[in-house]
Amino acid sequence: MVQSSLFPRRVAVQMDPLEDVNIDADSTFALMLEAQSRGYELYVYHPTTLSLMEGKGVSSRLQARGHVVKVQRKKGKHASFGAEEVLDLGSFDVILMRQDPPFDMGYITATHMLEHIHGTGAGQALVVNDPVSVRNAPEKLLVTHFPHLMPPTLVTWDRAAIAAFRQKYKDIILKPLYGNGGAGIFRVKEDDENFSSLLEMHFSQSREPLMVQRYEPAVRLGDKRIILVDGQPIGAINRIPAQGDARSNMHVGGRAERVALTERDKEICAAIGPYLKKHGLIFTGIDVIGDWLTEINVTSPTGLQELDRFDGINSAGVIWDSIEQRLK
Repeated sequence: MVQSSLFPRRVAVQMDPLEDVNIDADSTFALMLEAQSRGYELYVYHPTTLSLMEGKGVSSRLQARGHVVKVQRKKGKHASFGAEEVLDLGSFDVILMRQDPPFDMGYITATHMLEHIHGTGAGQALVVNDPVSVRNAPEKLLVTHFPHLMPPTLVTWDRAAIAAFRQKYKDIILKPLYGNGGAGIFRVKEDDENFSSLLEMHFSQSREPLMVQRYEPAVRLGDKRIILVDGQPIGAINRIPAQGDARSNMHVGGRAERVALTERDKEICAAIGPYLKKHGLIFTGIDVIGDWLTEINVTSPTGLQELDRFDGINSAGVIWDSIEQRLK
């Protein structure tokens, strides 16, 4: 382990309200606890308080209104905040970009703003994950760069193309391209009369394309979430869908179970790992159903606390070791 005392100790966490997190499941909370245990001073802010200033004579390029905070594993008393202050984000050592999707223009704009200070030099902070790579690799699209690892997949606005895909594969999954937590995902079987209505509903409310995938029956045995740090797998959890639901996300009732990595899992990780490391995607979580890679999560991956309970490791510690190596 790299000794934290070698480095300055200020971390700002860009996140949804800390008051609302589940301290027994939230990965950002686990990362904050670990940072605090290493002597870092923690601050939190919401992305809507970001302000970017450019021009001659401007000394502080990116600011946010936030609070110094201390965290503890006590329900209802897990965070204590200092007074609100204006944070010069370029003066921090690390920025954790941890707000949840949807990956909309607000999210994308925040990555553009953070790009101005990302680095390890004077007036810069190491942003985790790299905001340029996050912006260029939305999780349901990044996976399409590894077609040999995927089940048959279609991304399109074209209803006729979706209908043809359904006719070929019979049993399909419809996914909003930039959603999260399993929201808006539908399984459509060959005889489902709601197919046209689902397409009408989506395209009447969104200008975004849909992702369509062949339904994988292996999901009944679980949708594996594999955690990678700097492109290397550190463990996995298996997420079992609730009875009567095709989705395994824990946000919608999926159950986490202990699971080991298979040789196929290791093959998938070896194929994508160099890309993740090269592009500064330090903390990622991939989804594997059976033998197939279905998503690469780079925005705000989850699963650390479940993995720790099953495998007896400190996954947040592994992530911070990697961050500190980059700072060094």
